[in-house]
Amino acid sequence: ELLESRLAELSGQLENLGEPGARAKALLDSGYILVDLERFEEAWNVAQEAFDIAVPAQNWEHAVQAADIMSQTEHEDAMKALAHGIWLGVTYPIDPELSVAVLERLIEETPPNADGAAVAAATSSYIVDMRAEGKQREDLLFFTGQRMGEVARKHSNGSVDSQEMFDFWLERFELNDPGAFLPRLAQILDVMVPEGQWWFDRDELRSKIPQE
Repeated sequence: ELLESRLAELSGQLENLGEPGARAKALLDSGYILVDLERFEEAWNVAQEAFDIAVPAQNWEHAVQAADIMSQTEHEDAMKALAHGIWLGVTYPIDPELSVAVLERLIEETPPNADGAAVAAATSSYIVDMRAEGKQREDLLFFTGQRMGEVARKHSNGSVDSQEMFDFWLERFELNDPGAFLPRLAQILDVMVPEGQWWFDRDELRSKIPQE
């Protein structure tokens, strides 16, 4: 009842919201509630609208949140949406917690013995190491470190049971080298989104990456 009440409140707000950023935020809040209520078709629709607002506005966090919602809807393009969220969450310097969240969904969707989960886990650790600071960094490094260990044990059918074996596993699959695992992640995303089916021009968006 609380969720339904909040959803009705957001619906009322959306009728009067014209400013794109505020509208996208209300759509995203609605989308997460609709997912919780398992009203997946409605969740997909509001998240798709938010995505279509966020990308032209270069609000990458909103775009990743929209893709995250769509990935949970059981829609036929849910995995395609997840790939878009991961690409944006890795490409742009957004909140690392959000990037980790979408990569975590890929880990959950990947069979234990497949390389995808290992690549996603390595990417999560790398992003946290590069972007996070302070308490967030400490918490996320702990989480991604634990997750990496779990993935290693599953990927190796339990043979990774010591720090020495873990280090060997990392080196064997080049999961300690972003120059190796990031291109592999790109290959995985290209499998998730067939050629010609990306919702945006990745080359154009790469040109908008902030330069330090």
